[in-house]
This record gives sequence, C-alpha cells and structure tokens, in this order.
Amino acid sequence: MDSAGTRPDNPGVITHPPFLYAGALAAGALLDLLIPLPILAPGAGLTPGLALIAAGLALAGWCVWLFYRAGTNAPTHKPATAVVVDGPYRFSRNPMYVGVTALSLGVALWANSFWMLGLLMPTLVIMNIAVIEREERYLAAKFGDAYLTYKSRVRRWL
Repeated sequence: MDSAGTRPDNPGVITHPPFLYAGALAAGALLDLLIPLPILAPGAGLTPGLALIAAGLALAGWCVWLFYRAGTNAPTHKPATAVVVDGPYRFSRNPMYVGVTALSLGVALWANSFWMLGLLMPTLVIMNIAVIEREERYLAAKFGDAYLTYKSRVRRWL
C-alpha cells in the first residue's frame, strides 16, 4: 500500500509480462499444430532464431541483474525502490521487454511459425497499453521529476 494505505505499491499491470509473451507463443504453437503456416524454408530460421533467443536472454538477464544491483524489484507485482538508468536503460526505458520480444521473435523463427510471429504484434500492443503505460504512471507518481527527466531523454523501446 502507499503511504495513505489506499493502493498497492506496484503498477497494477494486468499480468506478469513473461506470461503475456509465453501465452502468445503457446497459442501460436497450438495454432501451428492445427494449421501449420511456415514463414521460411525448412531450417532457414534455426540460426537467426537461436541467435535472437540467446541475445534476448542475455539482454533480459543483464536487466534483471541491474535491478538486483540497484536493490529494486524486477517482478511487476512488487514495489519499485529505484529507477535503473544505466546499462541498456541509457538507450531504452524497457530493454528487459526488448529482450523478451527478441526471444519471442527467435522462438517464432526457430519454430518457423507464422502464428507465433503474428501473435507477437497484439502482444506488443497489450504490453504498451496494459503494462508499460501503467508502469510509467506508477514510476512518475513514485519518483516524480527523477523519472520524468529520465523519461524525457530515453525512448520507450529503442
């Protein structure tokens, strides 16, 4: 709760972001079983897919480590105690989500699945509206000018 005890000290997002991405991939895999729609020649997505998976995991892992080092929480249902502005956060306000998006894109390419790739777009729309916008309102209310100054100089995605 906040200091007045009226609302929880978190952004109130609809769900944990990894669940959104995983849900889209699972739905895409199910659709792919029912109606396979490859996007590339067989095997063509293996190398780029694995490279994106590795890069996405590395970026997301780096971001989690930066949160840990700053003494703040990465899970969205827990309170933020600091604004992380170093590392990849110098270039993007959401590099952890960029990493998970790259990972999802890599899985779609590796699996050669139009459905997984196609469901990534609505996932990004949901992320913007139901996660990121809520997080940004929460951070602005909690950290005030420190966050607003950061937000004014760093892009949301890339």
